[in-house]
Amino acid sequence: MHTVVFRLVFSLFKLLPLNEKKIVFVSDRGDTLFGNAKFVYDELLRRQLDFTYWFLLKKNSTERKTAKEHILLAYHFATASIIIVDDVYSIIYPLKLRDNTELVQLWHAVGAFKTFGYSRVGRPGGPSIRSKAHRNYTKAIVSSKTVAKHYAEGFGISIDKVVATGIPRTDIFFDRSYGETVKKKLYDKYPYLKTKKVILYAPTFRGAGQANAHFPFAKIEFDRLYNQLRDDYVFLFKMHPFVKKQLSIPDEYKGFFYDMSSYPDINDLLFITDIVVTDYSSVCFEAALLRIPMLFFAFDVEAYTRSRDFYYRYESFIPGPLVKDTDELIQSVIGGNFNFESIDEFVNYFFDHTDGKSSQRVVNQIILGKGAETSAVSGATSTQRTGTKDNSVSW
Repeated sequence: MHTVVFRLVFSLFKLLPLNEKKIVFVSDRGDTLFGNAKFVYDELLRRQLDFTYWFLLKKNSTERKTAKEHILLAYHFATASIIIVDDVYSIIYPLKLRDNTELVQLWHAVGAFKTFGYSRVGRPGGPSIRSKAHRNYTKAIVSSKTVAKHYAEGFGISIDKVVATGIPRTDIFFDRSYGETVKKKLYDKYPYLKTKKVILYAPTFRGAGQANAHFPFAKIEFDRLYNQLRDDYVFLFKMHPFVKKQLSIPDEYKGFFYDMSSYPDINDLLFITDIVVTDYSSVCFEAALLRIPMLFFAFDVEAYTRSRDFYYRYESFIPGPLVKDTDELIQSVIGGNFNFESIDEFVNYFFDHTDGKSSQRVVNQIILGKGAETSAVSGATSTQRTGTKDNSVSW
């Protein structure tokens, strides 16, 4: 549907009454709810609040929406009290939402690391200063007040709209029962994870975005890593989902290297990880919450900084040693050269809350901050839905 037609249909639907009890979750990141949105939804269900929930989910942003899907979007955008997104959602940005509608951004990343959004105006892949992207958010969540200014700049919104609730999906790191359950599940499925220490290599992609994302696999010296570390470690790869080229592990090194890129949740893998090796990935924030030692294998840091840039000077930001080649990486692993003190400083700066209650704060401060009545039921589980209506539309 043409943008002008979509906006016209949306304007017509605005003539209908606003439904104060309707919450709409929209995403082009998957056809099931996950991440921050799932944690917030589960918390809403746990409390048995009197809302109606709609899910307008699509597998990825490259799938075209049908005319019917556009009409559904226009209708729900025009009549919902709260609209929740967890990433870029381009179709909503040109719309003039009702004054009483909240557009809440539960951004998937933690902390502030690589520059994004309007912080990148004038840089490769950055937006035009005239763009409308992100600017109509009424609320956005962050992990701490110290990074609120970066999100306000990146989204092009005022800082009073940025709320330091903490990041809902990090609640699992403070749930001992969840951690033990995940460990058992992983050990049962992958017994080799129990026999040796686990190195998790989780680098970010290279390129301007999803369309041309890649990774320089040639930088991985399989033979050196295998010969030096195989006795005590297994080495897991978790490549960024934007990188479509599959990692090819030579047969002679199987039993040491394992490709876990298809495993859906990197956070689960952290529970069985002894050392995280990354570069510019935000996984360092999650690893820090679990106090996992980290190495930053940033072989192209100068070039990456020129093209992408950071909110902080890279060398002073990272909570672990910088290594630029395979020899330095191996020596740091064997020698146990980790800067543990910097992890605590890192957590204290980037997290205002380390209590596993971020989902609760999002509901209290953002959802119920609209004046909705609370009807929390102590001990209710996420499967109890008294007083709710669940309408899932996955495209």
